[in-house]
Amino acid sequence: MLFSGFLPGEHLRPLHILGALLAFGGAALIVAGSGLSARAEALPGYGLAFLCALTWSGYSLISRRLGTVPTAAVAVYCLATALLSAIAHLALEPTIWPQNTLGWLSVLALGMGPVGLAFYTWDIGVKRGDIQMLGTASYAAPLLSTLALVVAGVAAASLKLVLAAALIAAGAFLAAMASKSRK
Repeated sequence: MLFSGFLPGEHLRPLHILGALLAFGGAALIVAGSGLSARAEALPGYGLAFLCALTWSGYSLISRRLGTVPTAAVAVYCLATALLSAIAHLALEPTIWPQNTLGWLSVLALGMGPVGLAFYTWDIGVKRGDIQMLGTASYAAPLLSTLALVVAGVAAASLKLVLAAALIAAGAFLAAMASKSRK
């Protein structure tokens, strides 16, 4: 979201930045869970997470700049992701097949959702939508994932989760106000 200010015709306003910081704080409350580790063995993971953030933001900005490329081209990225994931899986980890119908349905849902429909809708959003609002709203992903775990009974609801939800909602609201003010 912060890099979107470099796109032609886009202007990053102070409320966008404040909204992003609030929403990021809410997401960080969830992701950090029991705390962040400053141990040396955690640093490569943090470094890889940072590189992933740069890769995703770069992909999003390039997608916006190449707005004439049809969204159907996302299928190429999805197929490449599946192929590279299969190669990495075969090279690095043992294969464990789902043991029941629920397991197979879960695998199918993951393929259709996060590595399918999500990429298509994200591509449409960055090409045609309010990219700054989209970036701020994306901080809701860890909140929604955690809420799904609460509903499934795997995680417990907590005051920290309520605070995170409030921060994310407030951040999205501020970013929406900033976007609305430019119209």
